[in-house]
Amino acid sequence: MDVDPMARTTAAEPLETALSAAERAAKSARSIVLVEGPSDRAALEALAERQGKDLAAEGISVVPIGGATNIAHFIEVLVPYDVRLAGLCDVAEERFFRFGLERTGVGAATSREQRETLGFFACIDDMEDELIRALGPPAVEAVMDAEGELASYRLFQQQPAQRERTATQQLHRFMGTRSMRKIRYGRLLVEALDMHRVPRPLEAVLAVA
Repeated sequence: MDVDPMARTTAAEPLETALSAAERAAKSARSIVLVEGPSDRAALEALAERQGKDLAAEGISVVPIGGATNIAHFIEVLVPYDVRLAGLCDVAEERFFRFGLERTGVGAATSREQRETLGFFACIDDMEDELIRALGPPAVEAVMDAEGELASYRLFQQQPAQRERTATQQLHRFMGTRSMRKIRYGRLLVEALDMHRVPRPLEAVLAVA
């Protein structure tokens, strides 16, 4: 069943605070990239640095929206400003972006191709999964080792719930066990990337911003 993206899934005060911050950004930005959370922002900002792109100097702001269900609220606030909108979400959340884009009148967004034409892209399955697959488990483990977390990860792998999962699935789950870990590795994994293997959604959303 389709879900109404206008339904607020976060507390009113945090959402209103985030919307106010987005509106302030729109007053000086040329482009705003809407992402689901802070780990996505960390990864995109790190990728921009590696590409030699100065987001602030180019008038590009990456704004976390606190989850895909909030997308329509942010678009409604930002549409009146002379700012280009782009966005990035997890593939499982595309329906919320579709509803948001269509309901706010940004454009027809029934298909993924239409949404990409509008500047909105989807990660499969999500940002962390894209980066883990691009790097490969051994390279991700090397990053974790440098962070002093490989021993913790080895213990995590021994948990009964993890034993039947693939290495990619284990890494993905480990990074999601703590919110700050996701944010930290969002940047670290991008910094470790071979620039010829940048996941397409990340590269594409910065290219259109």
